[in-house]
Amino acid sequence: MNHSNSSTKHEEKTVSLEELVGTYYLILYNDDHNTFDWVIECLIDLCQHQAEQAEQCALLVHFKGKCQIKKGSYNELKPICEALLDRGLSAKLED
Repeated sequence: MNHSNSSTKHEEKTVSLEELVGTYYLILYNDDHNTFDWVIECLIDLCQHQAEQAEQCALLVHFKGKCQIKKGSYNELKPICEALLDRGLSAKLED
């Protein structure tokens, strides 16, 4: 077998830092004391959601009990999670 004429191609894959350290998910949980308007406002302010996206997430949280509201690196999501908690929402990071 002549390896010099082989048509095998070597593909290089660029790996992002997020892939190396893992992707995390910011999960928002339902509660009985926050209003839809407050949840939507927080999602717009802290997660940079558009109004429609924030409203859909709020509805999912209400009807399903939780919703993945953002994904990214731990360092990116940790301050957002803390800010949501500071505003009285129930949130946590999952990997």
